Amino acid sequence: MEEVPQGCPGTGSAQAGRGASCQGCPNQRLCASGAGAAPDPAIEEIKEKMKTVKHKILVLSGKGGVGKSTFSAHLAHGLAEDENTQVALLDIDICGPSIPKIMGLEGEQVHQSGSGWSPVFVEDNLGVMSVGFLLSSPDDAVIWRGPKKNGMIKQFLRDVDWGEVDYLIVDTPPGTSDEHLSAVQYLSAAHIDGAVIITTPQEVSLQDVRKEINFCHKVKLPVIGVVENMSVFICPQCKKESQIFPPTTGGAEVMCQDLKIPLLGKVPLDPHIGKSCDKGQSFLTDAPDSPATLAYRSIIKRIQEFCGHHPPKEEHLIGS
Repeated sequence: MEEVPQGCPGTGSAQAGRGASCQGCPNQRLCASGAGAAPDPAIEEIKEKMKTVKHKILVLSGKGGVGKSTFSAHLAHGLAEDENTQVALLDIDICGPSIPKIMGLEGEQVHQSGSGWSPVFVEDNLGVMSVGFLLSSPDDAVIWRGPKKNGMIKQFLRDVDWGEVDYLIVDTPPGTSDEHLSAVQYLSAAHIDGAVIITTPQEVSLQDVRKEINFCHKVKLPVIGVVENMSVFICPQCKKESQIFPPTTGGAEVMCQDLKIPLLGKVPLDPHIGKSCDKGQSFLTDAPDSPATLAYRSIIKRIQEFCGHHPPKEEHLIGS
């Protein structure tokens, strides 16, 4: 379907194709016929494809620049440290794909096989897929409207041959837009374990995280918990803590208490994280004794425990 006008009653409404706002819409005839209400056949195809993936985790953030892709990458690295754990990292930040750079895979290309697209592997047990692999240059801008983004996400979920995977981590763009709705809709029949939401301590970030949590509730997406990134800076010499982003309203801790959402942990600000990401290396192995590494490992353990206590079952998320 093409883009819809403001005030669209929705394909499932009795007014679909008949309301005043439907006049002039390119989808009017389709909606009035009832065909627009039919479920996307890709949902069942993706459900079948995802039978080989045990756990699916969405990483969300309300704002950009809070370290969501960095967290996604290190969650993947941390899980893949166990050689018996197969990990897949899917980057659906279509307009700002930073995962290839963070994972040290810039310049890599996607190859087609008889069973679909082959992911690019960092290690034997860590595969990655991103729209960044489809660009001729990392500086190329992706200027796409919603339907084309949705089509790309559908293709990633349906056509990538991940094989047998223990964890699929989906790195999303900031906010609550087309990409998020598409991921939830297409994975609706395949069971999503839940979402990990990344924030920084200041209220300007928390404000958007509350919207993100509201989005999760509306689409019935479980919230695994919140991670407060860049919580404090710990001086490597004197070990004194400094608040670079002051938690003027109590930070993620108070917000999580108010909303009854688990706080998975707080990751201190460490300049070496940015350096590791720019080099395409795992910070967890570059700085194993850093307080930030210890925080990451604690958070990863809690996510594993959550997934272990919530075995796969068929879910009916909104959008399915």
